[in-house]
Amino acid sequence: MNNKLITLKKMCFLGIICLFLNACNGKFPGADARKVSADPKERVKKNLEEGRGFTLNKTLGDITSKGGTFDFASSNELWRASLDVIDFMPLSSVNYSGGIIITDWYSDINEPSESIKISIRFLTNEIRSDALDIKVFNRKCIDNLINCKITSTDKMLVTEIKKQILKKAALYEKEKKDKNFKPYKNKGLGIE
Repeated sequence: MNNKLITLKKMCFLGIICLFLNACNGKFPGADARKVSADPKERVKKNLEEGRGFTLNKTLGDITSKGGTFDFASSNELWRASLDVIDFMPLSSVNYSGGIIITDWYSDINEPSESIKISIRFLTNEIRSDALDIKVFNRKCIDNLINCKITSTDKMLVTEIKKQILKKAALYEKEKKDKNFKPYKNKGLGIE
């Protein structure tokens, strides 16, 4: 019984290999090095014309331009502004792909029994008032971090933090637009 199972597995394996080889139809692309160009740009162009491979370029025909758009934390104005506004606080957890910043407990030197913690969640990358979900927690301790009471702070502090972040993000966005502004960029007319 055991030999029959092994034989059946071998036959199935050989059958699958035959199907793959039959799918190639005797043609192995790129098998003859004399027919393949040494220039990588020409190989990419040929592969795209034949429908093989993929590209990150914005247009398939343009293989010279840089392609793809990538979102990095440094290019997101809202993210940068949030980190700048709370830069005095130690960070506990920061996750750009998850869209959340959580600070550690922060207390003023004059008031060590009272501390705050801020959580900023990004709902969108657009700079608008509903783009951020900010929560501020207040911790008051009676005896050196014993008998602590944690409460959510008043909306006034949340509103002030959100206002500061949005202001700074708008400034970053304006600087980015001014830096990238090219008044006469029109390739069709030859004016750049």
